[in-house]
Amino acid sequence: MVSIASTQTDVQGYLTKDLHAGERVRVLDALAMIESIYPGHTVPSGQDALAHALSMGQLLASLNADVETRLAGLLISMPLLDPAAAETIEERFGKETAELMAGIRQLIRFNSIAQHPRQEVLRGKNASQQAAAQVETLRKMLLAMASDMRVVLVRLASRVTTLRYFAEIKLESELSEKYARDTLDLYTPLANRLGIWQLKWELEDLSFRFLEPAAYKRIAKMLEEKRMEREGFVEAAIIRLRAELAAAGIKAEVSGRPKHIYSIWNKMRGKSLDFADLYDVRAFRVIVDDIKTCYAVLAMVHNTWTPLLKEFDDYISRPKPNGYQSLHTVVVGDDDRPLEVQIRTHDMHNFAEYGVAAHWRYKESGGSSSTAQKYDEKIAWLRQLLAWKSEVSDAVVEREDVRRDWAEKLKTTTLDDRIYVLTPQARVIELPSGATPIDFAYHLHSDVGHRCRGARVDGVMVPLNTVLKNGQTVDIITAKSGSATGPSRDWLSPGYAASPRTRSKVRAWFNAIEQQETLAGGRGLIEKTLQREGKTAVNLEELAHRLGFQRLDDLFLAVGKDEFSLRLVEQALHGDEAEKNPVVDEAAITRKSRASSVVQGAKSGVLVVGTDGLLTQLARCCKPAPPDEIVGFITRGKGVSIHRGNCKNFEAMSIKAPERVIQTTWGAPGDTVYPVDIFVLAGDRQGLLRDISEIFLREKINVIGVSTQSAKGQARMTFVVEIGATAQLQKALTVIREVSGVIDAKRQ
Repeated sequence: MVSIASTQTDVQGYLTKDLHAGERVRVLDALAMIESIYPGHTVPSGQDALAHALSMGQLLASLNADVETRLAGLLISMPLLDPAAAETIEERFGKETAELMAGIRQLIRFNSIAQHPRQEVLRGKNASQQAAAQVETLRKMLLAMASDMRVVLVRLASRVTTLRYFAEIKLESELSEKYARDTLDLYTPLANRLGIWQLKWELEDLSFRFLEPAAYKRIAKMLEEKRMEREGFVEAAIIRLRAELAAAGIKAEVSGRPKHIYSIWNKMRGKSLDFADLYDVRAFRVIVDDIKTCYAVLAMVHNTWTPLLKEFDDYISRPKPNGYQSLHTVVVGDDDRPLEVQIRTHDMHNFAEYGVAAHWRYKESGGSSSTAQKYDEKIAWLRQLLAWKSEVSDAVVEREDVRRDWAEKLKTTTLDDRIYVLTPQARVIELPSGATPIDFAYHLHSDVGHRCRGARVDGVMVPLNTVLKNGQTVDIITAKSGSATGPSRDWLSPGYAASPRTRSKVRAWFNAIEQQETLAGGRGLIEKTLQREGKTAVNLEELAHRLGFQRLDDLFLAVGKDEFSLRLVEQALHGDEAEKNPVVDEAAITRKSRASSVVQGAKSGVLVVGTDGLLTQLARCCKPAPPDEIVGFITRGKGVSIHRGNCKNFEAMSIKAPERVIQTTWGAPGDTVYPVDIFVLAGDRQGLLRDISEIFLREKINVIGVSTQSAKGQARMTFVVEIGATAQLQKALTVIREVSGVIDAKRQ
């Protein structure tokens, strides 16, 4: 914990620590500026503005922050306290400092309106899971907004300074609890992910102090009562082990492991342990060069003290799910009390501190997931940059080119593949980079997307193809209930929707409209047939079943698509009379003869699908594709309808009119694509449709229609895709079956 300087000279020394002469002049200039403006003012926490700025500046200096970061920490309150003076910051301290301050103010503004998800958006039995997901999204958003990662560093320093102030004045109020809860939800995980451990532990302990004051005081008292005894014992154990290691010729780093109050409380609560039963209140860590030496040190520790075998964990041979490796053992010390020892290599230690398997993943969520891998890798890179910065500052602080190189890399390291925007109710929405208000509307709900007629971004009307940015508030203007609704076909044009999910929903809407039109057309043809035959009193449901259809709408669709002959309807209406006196369909015979004449030159008079000059169409009821076994059926006015050999509709039609059946086969392979239906059954979860759509994208399969239904935790999804051959489809289905939550995936 950084102490606060008490004299002017001490303050200047703290703030300019490890800076060049020119940089020191800039910091002292900023110090003089705030000393003339800040006195008499306070920051939102109630702390004196000058004291807050000085404390934050010293804390940033202790972290070896560069000069722009220290300047931003000192000057960040200037726009609120003296806007006129703030206008001169870029001129006096440079454009980089001004841009850094603008990023910090944006982060403060966003956090002030989106600290927690509102309850009205978290209704239902999964409200707690939704709340946890919302907080996690907000954490990502805070990083994504910081195009310059030094913004986050200043924000963390400011929060540490505020909580120290509350602790100093012993503030116990709703304000201190609010800050503490906000810190645990947002800032401590952020510090953890960036590897700024000295801030993380202090933020946790200070927050715990305000949220659980009784528990904090109790643990602090127990630690203090035994502090001298505990520290003396650990130091004696370290000296003894160092001597044993030196005698054995083993090179190792041995150090105590300080335990913080919040960490102790978490372990007591999580494992239902009493303070006296905690093994790691007294603990130290041994770091060696290789794995072989780890086990040699373990044997030495067990020979020196009596081990508690049930408390031994070998995370080297059996790493944790996130990749964490170390040997953990508990031994009985000379005073018959437990002592925890961790043994690991330098590589394992660095991996645990800075790598993809960072502490935050297993401590916060219990494991990693494949969907978070890309995000984790970016966080790991940011951690490495921060660690590298510290090394550069210590070793080559005088090399200006290296310092500039680090600052430039840090500024350009961003999480730019996703954006995070707000609803008017301060709910955080995660969208792909390049998303528009249309993507935002469909993310909220399909109905909102269909009824979208306009959008306001930060209160200003914008075109629907406007690209959204991080932190913006988006308000969708929808058509009123009962008025004409539906998306525009323009939304399928480039630039209107960045999300495949959005485009799929727009296509599905138009497919549904087309189906309704086909349904209405088929109904009209059936009704005209009934009127012409004088059978208007016929029960249509029974008629559909007699013709081999499970539902009446299936009959209407087949007729509307010209896949089912009205002659079969007439025959069904007349029953036995029609069977005894069949009516010869001259037109059908003529078409059959014409088709036969067209293929006279083909082998065995076979109809070849896809050959130029033949009037053929693929039946929509079964959607055949190479190399399916196929047969043809002569329709009225639409040529030959091609069905799969096992199509139930074809079987029903061939029984009624066998004379219309014609032999068919596939032609030579070409660039033709064929639509097929795919059915997916899966456990419903967020992101399921996106994951499946990405598979189609990778396999270069075009999706032309999709419909989804969700009930009782299960999602039933039907996709219409275009393929060149079924082999391409089988490969995609195999991959889809491996998607998390998918129960079955098959072609219909």
